[in-house]
Amino acid sequence: MNSILAIPGHRPESTGNVADAGKKTSEYPSVRIMRAPAATPAPAKPVTPASAEKPAAATVAEKKTEASSGADSAPKDRAAKAAAQMSDVAPIGPPAAKEGATQADADSGLLIPDTSLGENIDGDDEVQDTKAAKGRAGRKSSSFANLTPRQEVYLGAICRQIAQNRFLPTPTQDEVFVGDGDYLAIGAEFLGHFVRLGGLKPTESVIDIGSGIGRMAVPLTQYLVPGKTRYLGIDPVADGVKWCQKTITPVYRDFRFQTVDLANELYNPEGKVAGDSWKLPAKDEEFDFATMVSVATHLPPAEVERYCSEIFRVLRPGGRLFMTAFIVRNAEELAAPKCDPRLSGLVREKDKPCWHLRGENPMAAVGFDEGYLESVLAKAGFALLRKGFGAWHGDKSPHYQDILIAQKPRRSSK
Repeated sequence: MNSILAIPGHRPESTGNVADAGKKTSEYPSVRIMRAPAATPAPAKPVTPASAEKPAAATVAEKKTEASSGADSAPKDRAAKAAAQMSDVAPIGPPAAKEGATQADADSGLLIPDTSLGENIDGDDEVQDTKAAKGRAGRKSSSFANLTPRQEVYLGAICRQIAQNRFLPTPTQDEVFVGDGDYLAIGAEFLGHFVRLGGLKPTESVIDIGSGIGRMAVPLTQYLVPGKTRYLGIDPVADGVKWCQKTITPVYRDFRFQTVDLANELYNPEGKVAGDSWKLPAKDEEFDFATMVSVATHLPPAEVERYCSEIFRVLRPGGRLFMTAFIVRNAEELAAPKCDPRLSGLVREKDKPCWHLRGENPMAAVGFDEGYLESVLAKAGFALLRKGFGAWHGDKSPHYQDILIAQKPRRSSK
């Protein structure tokens, strides 16, 4: 199996610059992360109260300068400046949200969870940055989940800190049984997608279907508010679950992982539980946000339908499902030069809405007809919020696989 088919991270094309050799690159809308090869850290300078306050003062000064000049800098510029001030020498967990905390608290440099992150989800994924909708108090917001510039700075700083934090739980290369690329950088990239595209807030509980070896969980430990949320990761591969239970849960008590012995031709061929009839180990309306990252890309149609139905059950009204997939718009695009050549071997299964790689395990990479996944989500009871095509088509996109985000109606009869 080609490992890239199992990991959804966006991989920008190499610049070919010799000076960039050995660096690991990951991109998401606000921040470009360049992770240089590990080097011996320089001795840390003593931190005095004056120097500790410097980042906040610098931030205020920058804002005053922008206001006086009338410049309207792009959110990504402010995010990069704030990210540069973040510590990358120790793992952090967002402190508990302070009661009565105001916007001024966050602007003063205190890293307080912005519980408004993810509100005002915009269903139009095609809005251009230059035509971004207006946020609260008339401030310009991003074209994804309507984040204000201040929220973009906050999110960008967290993502940068995660991608460069060598003290966060990270498996060895031999332990990673699925996917390729930089473990922390790709996880940070997807945290950005969860918030910008899916509207994930720091106070929401998450169920992660196909949690693997914690690639999505580790970034969430730095974003979700401890004591106010819970995370449940589920996967059929016991080794990955054990690593997460041993490495993540002891430090982050709100994060739990569970093995489900689901049968899968690729990952767990000896599994005892049929994927088209299983039940999620969760109560009705227990979670706010569900992820299926690179899961539907390894499932047959009947199992995708079952997964969506079960996720609908365990989500609270208003909860969202974030799903990645390979959506085949037409057979001709697979042969186009701009399409990822590793997926050019997809062939449609007769009389079924799915595609498999010729000569590979049928579950190595599964694509679906355009419109099929939308119909599955609608049948389960979801309303589709947005669909975005990924870079694998050859389109310009901040993500590799296609993304669908669906919401459980706030008032449901199911």
